[in-house]
Amino acid sequence: MVFNKNISFKLSIFRKVSASLVVIASLLVAQVPFADNAMAAGAKEEKKKRPTRLVGQTVGKKVQKAFDAYTLDDIDGALVILKDINAKKDYDKAYVARFIAVMHATKGNQEQDAIKYLKIAIAPDILNEVDHGEALKLLGDLQMQAKDYKNALANFYTWMEFTGKDDGNTWIKIGQAYYELKQLDKMIVSADKAIASFGDKPNQNPYSQKLTSYYERKKYKEAIDVLETVILVFPENKVWWTQLPMFYLLVENYDKAVQTLDLAYKQGFLDKESQIKTLANLYSSSEAPHKAAKLLEKHIASGLVKRDDRNISILANAWHAAQHVDKAAKYYGELAKMTNAAKHYRKQGMLLKQDEQFAKAISALRKALELGIKNKGRIHMSIAESYFYLEKYKKAYVAINKAMKDPKSRKAAKGWKGFIADTARRKKVSI
Repeated sequence: MVFNKNISFKLSIFRKVSASLVVIASLLVAQVPFADNAMAAGAKEEKKKRPTRLVGQTVGKKVQKAFDAYTLDDIDGALVILKDINAKKDYDKAYVARFIAVMHATKGNQEQDAIKYLKIAIAPDILNEVDHGEALKLLGDLQMQAKDYKNALANFYTWMEFTGKDDGNTWIKIGQAYYELKQLDKMIVSADKAIASFGDKPNQNPYSQKLTSYYERKKYKEAIDVLETVILVFPENKVWWTQLPMFYLLVENYDKAVQTLDLAYKQGFLDKESQIKTLANLYSSSEAPHKAAKLLEKHIASGLVKRDDRNISILANAWHAAQHVDKAAKYYGELAKMTNAAKHYRKQGMLLKQDEQFAKAISALRKALELGIKNKGRIHMSIAESYFYLEKYKKAYVAINKAMKDPKSRKAAKGWKGFIADTARRKKVSI
C-alpha cells in the first residue's frame, strides 16, 4: 500500500526564522531609547515583578547605529558595530548579546553563533519581559534547526512558563522534538494540548503528529480513531480520506475500507493511479467486479491509469468476473497483441467461442497454436467446435482429428468426432 511512508510526517512546522526576526527587530526600535529619555521614563510596566530596563546612553547610540545598518540590509556592518560595543552593565551586555544573536540568525546558516549569544543574553535573566520571552522562543527554534532537540524542548517549556502562553504552534514544535528524540508516546500529550490550544481555529499538524505516533508504534486502531476525527474536522482535505481506508485495510476491515474509499472517489479525491487500482481491487474483493471494470476502463481511457499489460490484464479479468464475456474477450485480445503471449490468445479465443463469435475465436486460437501454446489438443477441440457451429463440418472434422492425437483430449474428442461425422452425413456434406 502506498502510504507515502508518507507517514513519516516530518512536518514543516517551523516558520522561517526571518519571520520571527521581523517581530524581534520591530521590538528593537522600542528598546533603543537611552536611559535619560523622558518618554521612556513613563513606559508601562510589562510585568509587576519584572522592572523595565533601558540600555545606557553610550550603548544606546551604538545600538541605534547598528539598527540603522540592519534596516539598510547591512547585517555584517551591524554585527561589526555591535561586537565593538564594550558594555559594562549586565543589562547592556544581555541586550547587545541578544541583538547580535538576532543578526546571526538573520544571516542564516549561523545557528551556533546565534545560539551562543542568545544563551549569554538569557543567562542573567535580566532582559525586559518581551525581549526575554522572544529570546527563549528564538533559542528553541534555533536549537531545533541545529538538531539539539533536548535543549529545544527545555526552552519551549520555559518560554510557555515564562510568558504564561499556551501556544498551539509551540506545542507542535514540542511534538516534533519528541518525534526526533524517538519519544513517540509523548507526542500524543503535546498534540492534544495543541488541538485544545487552537480551539475553534483547528490546525491539522497536531492530528498528523498523533497519527505518526500511533502508526510508528503500530497502534492502528488508535490511528483510525484519529483519522475518523480529523475527517470530521477537515472534511475538505483529500489526504485524510485516502489514508483512512489504508488503515482500515491494515486491520482487515474491508467493508469500511471500500465504503470510505468509494466516498472519497465520489468527492473527486482520488487522483493517483495507485488509489484507483486499490479501489478497483476492493470492488472486486467485495463482489462488485462490474464496478471495478467500469472504474478501470474509465481511468485507463483517461490516461490516469497506465495502459500497460498488467492493468489491461486486471481489466480483462474484471470484465470476465462480471460475466461481460464480449468485453473480457476484447481486452484479452488487446493484451495478446501487447505481449504476443500464446496464453492470452487462448483466453481470448475461448471467450470469443463462449460468446458465439466463432470466426474470431478460430483466428485467436490458431494464433495461440502458432505461438506454441501448451495443451494443443484442447485448442484443436475448441477450433473444431467453432467450425461445427459455423457449419463448416469438413474443417471441424480435420481439427477434431488433430485433437484425437493428444492423449489429454482424446476421450472428449472421440465423442465430438462421431457427432461431427453424423451431422455432416445428415446435412449431406462430404468430410
